[in-house]
Amino acid sequence: MTQKPQIVTGESSQSEDEPDLVTPPRPVDVYDAVLDQGEIELDRGIAALWWSGVAAGLSMGFSIVASAALAASFGQFEWSHPIVSIGYSAGFIIVILARQQLFTESTVTALLPVLTHYSWARTHHLLRLWTIVLLANIVGGAVFAWLTTLHTFFSEEIRTEILSLGLHLFEYGAAEMFMKGIASGWLIATLVWVLPSATSGQFMIILFFTWLIALGGFTHIVAGSIEAFHLLFLGMVDGDKLFLQFMLPTLFGNIIGGSALFSLISYAQVRNEVK
Repeated sequence: MTQKPQIVTGESSQSEDEPDLVTPPRPVDVYDAVLDQGEIELDRGIAALWWSGVAAGLSMGFSIVASAALAASFGQFEWSHPIVSIGYSAGFIIVILARQQLFTESTVTALLPVLTHYSWARTHHLLRLWTIVLLANIVGGAVFAWLTTLHTFFSEEIRTEILSLGLHLFEYGAAEMFMKGIASGWLIATLVWVLPSATSGQFMIILFFTWLIALGGFTHIVAGSIEAFHLLFLGMVDGDKLFLQFMLPTLFGNIIGGSALFSLISYAQVRNEVK
């Protein structure tokens, strides 16, 4: 993901002897910051989008490995689930702080320029960005999933827990994948909305929102695809099940939660203030 614009908040109205109070950013200020980021992403070239997306798919694999490593360390107890869920944030932290391109972030930021100044050219660039980034994320995630099946990369304990994570994922039916995908898309969109106004503490903000995804058992198209491809490469699920039960429902859920709901609602509240 590319560099995010930061919001410039209002100046303090206090005297020199009083503590400085910073004016909270208005909703339209946050909107403008995310809009500027969307403009930058729409203008990026195909090669830049592709390789940044592949890097993000690979990085997201560490969410699965970190979760599996914590599960192997703490065991399968009810009290350990909140701790194990912390590992899920690892990949998101790498992707966002390293400015790599993640599909569920792009569904929010790149949509705003189209909503604000609609044109066919912008719509074409939006669809191009979504397609390239999604495919790149999936390819990077699939490569990482293949690596998780090799004995030379990860211990037997970690690979056993990755297998357990994948089997747990497919306990959900397509309808559950879809609904959980909506919740995940909403949380990622909220994270995108909060980050531009955070001058510090971005690490903890990313950690909190992505921890909630794992804690709630919500589905994410990129992170979940690594678990799903792990099972596919082991011959424990077939391609039809992977595509129809997980990928399509989760993809549409993430898009609806992040774009159709959060982005449209956020645009509606500031549309009269947007220049």
